[in-house]
Amino acid sequence: MIELQNLTKSYVTTRGRKYIFRELSFSVPPDKNIALIGRNGAGKSTLMRLLCGTDIPDSGKIVTDKRISWPVGLGGGYQGSLTGRQNAKFVCRTLGAEGDALNSVLKYVEDFAELGEYFDQPVNTYSSGMRARLAFGMSLAFDFDYYMVDEAMSVGDAHFREKAEAEFKRRVGKANLILVTHGMAQVRKMCDIVLLLNNGEVKVFDDVEEGIAVYLKL
Repeated sequence: MIELQNLTKSYVTTRGRKYIFRELSFSVPPDKNIALIGRNGAGKSTLMRLLCGTDIPDSGKIVTDKRISWPVGLGGGYQGSLTGRQNAKFVCRTLGAEGDALNSVLKYVEDFAELGEYFDQPVNTYSSGMRARLAFGMSLAFDFDYYMVDEAMSVGDAHFREKAEAEFKRRVGKANLILVTHGMAQVRKMCDIVLLLNNGEVKVFDDVEEGIAVYLKL
């Protein structure tokens, strides 16, 4: 289960403090593929960062015993002067992977990302597509209970998108998805439950079609 308890989140802007959520509380049942939807500016990206732990609330808390990935394909945290392999090693050590586990992750990333000799070149020499492939490989090299997907499968060429989607399908059943998207076809295809963000509130829909219908009327 994932439960938010009285969560408040705000940011300081040039016009003063802007509240994204105030005393937000909701829970979702376990073992569900979750769609996180809402209009632009509703707070999807903020909630995504809070759920995966890359941002923290002003007050309140998120209660879960599940491991939630960082957004799949997010490569903004890499050190450009280090090689792809060195960046992968750093993430491994941060997550406690050493020895055989570390070597297994490195092999997975190298094979999945299809970077060839560039895996041992500095990341700042990579094209945007190469960075995306490295980021995907790193995201999927570790086992999580939930994989956070922020429309990331639209990145890269057709071959790589197909490869990434096939990998997600392989993992469904062992893990679940939290899909942040504007694409209702993806929601229908991949999700069991809808979290609809609107005006700083979240409504949980067990019926996916009902959630989509309410969203489309906003």
